[in-house]
Order: sequence, then C-alpha cells, then structure tokens
Amino acid sequence: MESISVFEIIKVGIGPSSSHTMGPWNAAEMFLSEIRRNHQISEVAEVYVEFFGSLAKTGIGHGTDIAGMLGLSGENFKKIDTDKIDAKIAEIKNSGKLILGAEKEIPFIYGKHLVLNMQKSLDFHPNGMIFKAVFNNGEILEKDYYSVGGGFVATQEDNSIESHCIRTPYPCHKGEDISKYCEKLGVQRLSDLVYINEEAWRTKEETRSEALYIWQQIKECIYKGVNKEGVLPGGLNVTRRAADFNRKLLGEDVIYKNINEWFAAVKNSPKDFNQITRWISCFALAVNEENASFGRIITAPTNGASGVIPAVLMYSQTFTEFNSEEDIIRFILVAGEIGTLFKKNATISAAMGGCQAEIGVSSAMAAAGLTEISGGTPAQVMMAAEIAMEHHLGLTCDPIGGLVQIPCIERNSMGAMKAITACHIALESDPSKARVSLDDVIKSMWETALDMNSKYKETSEGGLAVAVNVAEC
Repeated sequence: MESISVFEIIKVGIGPSSSHTMGPWNAAEMFLSEIRRNHQISEVAEVYVEFFGSLAKTGIGHGTDIAGMLGLSGENFKKIDTDKIDAKIAEIKNSGKLILGAEKEIPFIYGKHLVLNMQKSLDFHPNGMIFKAVFNNGEILEKDYYSVGGGFVATQEDNSIESHCIRTPYPCHKGEDISKYCEKLGVQRLSDLVYINEEAWRTKEETRSEALYIWQQIKECIYKGVNKEGVLPGGLNVTRRAADFNRKLLGEDVIYKNINEWFAAVKNSPKDFNQITRWISCFALAVNEENASFGRIITAPTNGASGVIPAVLMYSQTFTEFNSEEDIIRFILVAGEIGTLFKKNATISAAMGGCQAEIGVSSAMAAAGLTEISGGTPAQVMMAAEIAMEHHLGLTCDPIGGLVQIPCIERNSMGAMKAITACHIALESDPSKARVSLDDVIKSMWETALDMNSKYKETSEGGLAVAVNVAEC
C-alpha cells in the first residue's frame, strides 16, 4: 500500500463538493491529458461527458456539470476567478460552444454533449463518469473515471488513486503503525513522525511553508465568509448567517479594514463559554457558506466537511494558549495523517459511506490535531480521533435538493464541537484502558458504510432530502 501525503488530504479546493465538483473537474483535466498523450487538441471534433449515479442525481446542486465544462475548458479550480464562473458557464450554454483545453473551439450542447444519467450507476463506484472524444478522422477515445472522495480520482483499469503517492520510510497505514513507529523512533509527538514521512515528498521547510499557506487560506476563507450576506445560490433560499454572528459578537457598528484587524479583534473578544461556542459556529458557517457559493476553500478531507478543521484550528489560535506557528503546522500535519488512515481503510466519500465519511472523518482529524498541540501523547491523539468518529457512526448524507446546504452547513459546526469535546476527553484519559481503538472504529465505520442503504449516500433520495417538502431546485 502506497502512502498519501497529508497535503493530498488537506488542500486548496473549490466549492461546493470535493467528490462532485473537484473530482469531475480533475477527471476532465486528466482526460485532456489523455487526449494530448497521443493526439493534438486541434484534432478533436467533439467531446462528450456522461455522469452516472450519485454524480448525476445530485449533480446540479453540487455543480458537477459546471465542473465538467470548466475542466474541459482548461480552467484550474485553484486559479480560476470564482466571481467569473457564472459568466463562463453562461457563455458556453448560450453559444453552444466550448474552447477545449483553452485551445480549440468545438460545438458543445448542454444535454447532448453533457448528460446527467440518473437511471444508471457504473459498477466500480457510485461516482462514475465517462468522457469521450471524437477526432476529425473518426477515431474515438473513451475513458471512465471515478470520483472517490476528497477530489481523488481513480480509474477502473488500475484501481488506483491518481495522485502523487509514494512509499514513506515509516509507512503508517493504520493506527497501530503510528504507535509502532513512534515507539521505534522514540518520538514523543505524532507530528514528529509525520514530519519525517513528509520528507518523502518535500523538505521540512517546504512542509512548514505549505502548512502555513493552508492556514492563510483558511483565515482568508473565514474572513470572506463573515463579511458576506444574502442568500446562497441554488434555490433553497438559505440565508447566510456567519456575517450576522460576526456582527453580534464584535459589535453592530464596528468595521474592520482588513483580515489582520478582524483577527486581532476576535482574539481580544470575551472568552466566556457562550461567546467561544458562538465563535466556533461562526467560523464553521463562514467556510461552508463560501463552499456553497463556489468559493475557494480548504478541502479537509472533503468540501462538505471543509468547515470543521478551520473552525477548530481558528478556535485554537484565538482562544487557547496553543497558538504559535509551530502549533498550526503540527495541527495540520497530524489532522492530515489521521485523514489518510480513513482514506486507506474506509472511505472519505459520502457516496460510499454517508456523511460519517465526511463530517465524521473531519471531526476525527480536527480532534487529533487539537489534541496534538494541546500536549497529548500519540496514544491520546488517536484516542481523540476514535472518540470523535465513534459519535458520528451511521450519519447519513441526505442533502436537500442535492445542495451542500441543508443539513450540511450546520453539521460542520456540530462536528467542530464534537472534535473539541473528544480532545478534552482524551487528554483526561488513559488510552491504555480504552476498549475501542482508532483502527476498530475505522473498521466499524467501513462496515457501517457497506451496510447503509444507498438512498442515504448522497443521492437526495432519503432522509431530510425527501422528508422536507421544498420546491425542486
């Protein structure tokens, strides 16, 4: 089994969904690369893309169709001006044309060249899609891809994750591996082990730099979220709440000129229990409201759960003593490492495992990161992750209207609070007396995912998605 860098689990993304937006976008870019491998873009006459299963059933709400079109257009979700996405999509639909790979204009009729097939699922994975290119000489290139969670894309042929996976010197594929190598190397902090393994990809300084870059993106995302009001797109008429929280917590008439002024004000705000819990909710809401609006966020490990780690990390930086740059880095490294265990031994895809695979995993990651910087031992760190996931087992994914809004946004606040609680319990506990290990809960989570009815796995065919009477989005 190959190793996964923590920065494949925690990374820059775009809303509203890692598996339904980023995954198809990555797949489209991969298909362009496949075309260029043996042909020229100029040789392509037409391109078709068909989405199946969960991708089709919640595709409109998750922006799957938009991701497919922009990916084929050669846009990169890490660089695109998110304020111009609507205009770019309108141009494609109105003109009936798409500039393939930013090189050649080809006909592209929505509903013909891009299809959401809600009646069929591909066998390999619920998030399946098929891209097809027809060349001027009549030759056809067809490839199937599968969005397996967190923006990762797999192909059926090699059943592998299309990412930069290599073998680390001390491969940690399970919690028991972490314990073994921490003891073998004599390291007292789990993050020290992660530092060593990350050198398989980059230098220690590059690792620190990437973690701090992630933190900066988190702060900017929260700051944008607390300064935007209005209604979220999609038709559910969900009102943004983070800005209102922010005003009430800092003062209705106070205006902060930049992110640094705002951050300082939050740090200096009252630190009683009620205020702090409101801030945690505010942080999480801000991120997920940005996510729901095609904003740039940090995928951790998915977009639907992208508010949990930012909320807990921001809490540590504003309301605890564990607020140094080194704490930020160690938090992110450990959180990411725990995420890899779920990725390799269970799933981080709601289409495979329900929301336990998103909010549950992110809560476990955040609990681990907070325990690490709070002075927890490697055993306590893993205990915190286990506790957080244990209390998310069986959580379904039932987005109303296929949108990452209800109940998704509020679930991030709940996941953040559970992570903090799990951390506090673990720090006051003796892990040697625990009856359930992190590996046990990951195994149980996967078994639960396999047993869960498919209508509760990001199809909008069960739970709140059908219990609540709303207009079709």
